[in-house]
Amino acid sequence: MQRTLRLLAIVAGLCVTTQAFAKKYPARPVKIMVGFSAGGPVDVVARIVADRLSNKLGQAFVVENRAGANGMIAAEGVAHAEGDGYTMLACNSSTITLNKTLFKDIRYDPEKDFAPLTTVVSAPLVLVVNPDNPKTANINTVADLVAAAKAAPGALAYGSGGNGNLAHLAMELLSQKAGVKMIHVPYRGGAASEVGILAQEVLAVFDPLSAVPLVKAGKLRALAVSSAERLPALPDVPTVAEAGYPGFDISFWVGFFMPKATPAPTLEMLHREIVAAAADPMLKERLETQGVVSVLSPAEYAAKIAKETKELAEVVAAANIKAE
Repeated sequence: MQRTLRLLAIVAGLCVTTQAFAKKYPARPVKIMVGFSAGGPVDVVARIVADRLSNKLGQAFVVENRAGANGMIAAEGVAHAEGDGYTMLACNSSTITLNKTLFKDIRYDPEKDFAPLTTVVSAPLVLVVNPDNPKTANINTVADLVAAAKAAPGALAYGSGGNGNLAHLAMELLSQKAGVKMIHVPYRGGAASEVGILAQEVLAVFDPLSAVPLVKAGKLRALAVSSAERLPALPDVPTVAEAGYPGFDISFWVGFFMPKATPAPTLEMLHREIVAAAADPMLKERLETQGVVSVLSPAEYAAKIAKETKELAEVVAAANIKAE
């Protein structure tokens, strides 16, 4: 009986401690680590969310840029930080789902070291060709592109923002599903690959959302979008899945994580506040400049990461892709 009472007292004490922690959090500024330079999509999303959290929670949420190694420097810093709720990671999908597969010297484990909070934006890629290029003038659909690749095995060149880039993997996945072989031309960034297709150096590119104005202006022709759902900005453009390749779903997303040991009440509160920020009409309009606003529960987020990590690892292995 006495042992039972002692156990109950311990449990009650832990509950009181947890509640007290949750009530006073945050008691000091919170650092949001961003593994990319200022002005990029991850940085922009992080700063929009940081301003909202600062205003709502009464403490500064300070963005700190530690660019380099495809986000690995910042991710490693957060992975090894104390789980006290005062260090957060804002990163893109590659930092979590691709780096572990591509890099041998990675010093964090995305599954074991992080507690996922939610995605905030998701940006599909747009498969485009240049209508002014004589070689692609008659390519209007994914089926047309696949037929052209089958007619000239290993001759059709496509561009991406770099070896192991998400656009690279998207085209490799399409090639594997369609049973075709194309030539990869890596550029130094997505903007450079866009210039490459406009200059007719390559025949196709999975472009980021920066391609939308060029599509609407007739400079590029959109064949499909890489996400599971159509892009609101291009409602008449089918998804790759709709074009004949079920299950195809690749998007560049930006989301938030905490160290794994962060207390559950803190994780729940931060998730709730970030989701509320994404739902705020004024903030949503700003976030939509970076993609489609998309939030998930922590469990949904973890499942998404596991699925994407497995799929992309299979693409990397099948195509024998090596990090630059």
